[in-house]
Amino acid sequence: MSGTQKEDSSKGNDVEASAGTLEKDEDTNPYLVDWEGPNDPECPMTWPLSKKVRQLAGMGVNSLLTPLSSSMFTPGEADVLAEFHNTNTTLGSFVVSIFLLGYVVGPLVIAPLSEIYGRCRLYHICNTLFLIFTIACAVAQTLPQLFVFRFFAGVAGSCPMTLGSGTVADLIPKEKRAGVMAIWAMGPVLGPVIGPIAGSFVCANIGWRWVFWIIAIATGVMLVATLFCYRETYSVVLLERKAARLRKETGNEKYRSKFDRGIPQKEVFRLAGVRPFKLLFLSPIVLLMALFGAVSYGYLYLMFTTITAIFEEVYGWRQEMCGLAYLGFGIGAIIGLQVSGYAANRIAATHTAQGRFAPESRLIPALYGSWLLPIGLFWYGWSAEKHVHWIMPIIGTGIFGAGLMCVFLSINTYLVDSYLLYAASVTAANAVTRSLIGALLPLAGPSMYSALGLGWGNSLLAFIALAFCMFPIFYSRYGARIRTSPRFQLNL
Repeated sequence: MSGTQKEDSSKGNDVEASAGTLEKDEDTNPYLVDWEGPNDPECPMTWPLSKKVRQLAGMGVNSLLTPLSSSMFTPGEADVLAEFHNTNTTLGSFVVSIFLLGYVVGPLVIAPLSEIYGRCRLYHICNTLFLIFTIACAVAQTLPQLFVFRFFAGVAGSCPMTLGSGTVADLIPKEKRAGVMAIWAMGPVLGPVIGPIAGSFVCANIGWRWVFWIIAIATGVMLVATLFCYRETYSVVLLERKAARLRKETGNEKYRSKFDRGIPQKEVFRLAGVRPFKLLFLSPIVLLMALFGAVSYGYLYLMFTTITAIFEEVYGWRQEMCGLAYLGFGIGAIIGLQVSGYAANRIAATHTAQGRFAPESRLIPALYGSWLLPIGLFWYGWSAEKHVHWIMPIIGTGIFGAGLMCVFLSINTYLVDSYLLYAASVTAANAVTRSLIGALLPLAGPSMYSALGLGWGNSLLAFIALAFCMFPIFYSRYGARIRTSPRFQLNL
């Protein structure tokens, strides 16, 4: 093993330990509060399997419902414009994408709050607010009201996207983390895919308002269930609570968490608030990998803007049947998740056994899977342009979906493993970039496809994706050197 690999591996272990896993802090201060050995039942990493499953199952449903809301409304755009007597198709697209603008704002508030007050409390508060604003969308009487309510529903709904990766990292050791992350990632990505399929039948038969009522009913049930199954998992908060309990029980004010930096709460919040921006703009790893994931995610929503029109106008499908065209994305995404998750777990286990595991090990599936993005875009664009049999563009979306999942999973696990203690902040930086591009890119779709057509329009996207495919290659070789370079060490 090279010196760089050894150094990086030890740093990875230090981060894992500082995140509250199984390794004991070497500080001999008797008042420094840490976990009581490797089998401490209070440590989330050692919880019983049943308790972990309850937490992760609730989080999985939670992570499915809010992205579902982002796109389930898509087939109802025309119906909304007709009801509110508006003919501006850009405003129709904005009703959908403004939800993702909420995803831009939400993580910047939720991430710093979670690193002070814990993840569990934020889940409950945001789920309640999401329910309230979803009901408000269902009863909105004007288009501006719908814009406002959709935005705030997006702000609240961003919580599971922001905290999900961190919750997985709190509970699951690195050798198994990618597989569990793959299961969790099915919600954020399959939600936008399943949404239009269900929404097309709902809007065509019982009206667009029932999209929000159905989501609200499901959210209410989920909220009640998670009140019973969610427990706090963030070790920084749990050890601070343990230290506070010891101070109260013993009357000795010297007890403090090993994560206590001895600074006022106001300063802690300020540091947590700027941390996502520091990670995004000062770390080349976070910036470029988040940009790759964001552009890929934006392509998904951009392709959504053409699916219904293509299958209605070119293939003569009815509105409710057009939702089935999204199955290509869904099937491809499931295959991509399962294959990349399995491969990532095997790689992590092998590299750990060999003593050379590093966050860059997470990028190996993306070295191969990312090329499916441009292949899928070329396939989808030109088969639709030439009016080939309807199965061909659907196959193209499936290829794209498999590549998207591989990129999504690899980037998520890579960034979380690189900044494990600040998983919420790095996930927030990633989510903000992804959601901003996901919200704005579809607005350019109609004019781009009108000017270039489906074939060359999607080819342009594919050429850009080809350039991004170089990122996993570059960071798999030089990522460790960049992360450990004094030039890029951040004061977080």
